[in-house]
Amino acid sequence: MQDLGFNFIDSHIHQWDPLNTPHSARMAVKVFGRYPAVLDKVIRLVKPKELIESLGQTVYVTSPYLPQNYQQDLGPYQAEQVVHIEAHWHDGRGKGVVSETRFIESLPFDTTRTQLGAVVATADPRQSNFKKILKLHAKNSSRLRGIRRMGAVHEDKGILAWADQPHLYTDKKFLKGFEQLAQHQLSFDAWVYSTQLQDLIQLARQFPETSIVLDHLGTPAGIFGKVGKNTGLTQTGRDNIFYQWQEDIAELATCPNVYTKMSGLMMPVLGHQFHKNKRLATKQQMIDLLSPMILHALKSFGTYRVMFGSNFPMDKVSTSLVNLIDAYSDIVASYNASALKNIFYDNARQFYRL
Repeated sequence: MQDLGFNFIDSHIHQWDPLNTPHSARMAVKVFGRYPAVLDKVIRLVKPKELIESLGQTVYVTSPYLPQNYQQDLGPYQAEQVVHIEAHWHDGRGKGVVSETRFIESLPFDTTRTQLGAVVATADPRQSNFKKILKLHAKNSSRLRGIRRMGAVHEDKGILAWADQPHLYTDKKFLKGFEQLAQHQLSFDAWVYSTQLQDLIQLARQFPETSIVLDHLGTPAGIFGKVGKNTGLTQTGRDNIFYQWQEDIAELATCPNVYTKMSGLMMPVLGHQFHKNKRLATKQQMIDLLSPMILHALKSFGTYRVMFGSNFPMDKVSTSLVNLIDAYSDIVASYNASALKNIFYDNARQFYRL
């Protein structure tokens, strides 16, 4: 365990309850929830292969993940505040997304030692009522600080698409609605695959007054192993993914309004095989794997525009939260020990106005 010397801020967690909220597997969970093995088989039968491969295991999305679950995962660590990031609320049409904000505000964070610091909701800038939805989110939560609209679509069709078009962030309707964020003093959480980073660079340059944070360092799918149909097949292919990612991250970092999150680096879509081998990554394994990525992000963005996010429970498929914090903090400390407070506390506090 890294002795941080302070209670950190987790800038990226998800909370959900498949039994009581709109959820893509809600009916299956209600019927088979008492039989996890059967539930897993049913989900694998009815859901697309690319979704299953992206998740790695189904148990973490078919089980509730609530404040008490996060607190248990922290082990000896203590988070002062967390930022809830929209979790693909199944009632995603129109005003339906506002229900997620109400749900998050209803959760019993007051019964744990960790506070809800901010809410990053979702809405589609392409919709004609986008402005109204922003106001409804704000009405339901004084903690609303930003919006996320996932844009992750990979050119490999075997990798799960999280948006309905491959270049969402350059769409004319999207750009027109995006103007509202600065007017409402809201930030934008962007999530794309590394093959789409040029789209985000264009967006950031077009809207320099809007604070943007790149989730998960841009998710270079296949960087650690094969995913999809033909991504990360060979070491040469994986090296090429890394080299292109390095160039695009360095260019994105030249946009002063853009931050990035040291998060989501243990998702199976990067090519991790830990879940297939039925084991969790150790601290040292993560240090060996992730150091080149994290160190490049720190060199590119500096220590004032990188923030820690656990991405739990999504990364739980590959490692424990304690091991994750241990590894991330050791990597940061090896780069600059005095930067730990910035990356694990100050930067998230400043970006999300906590």
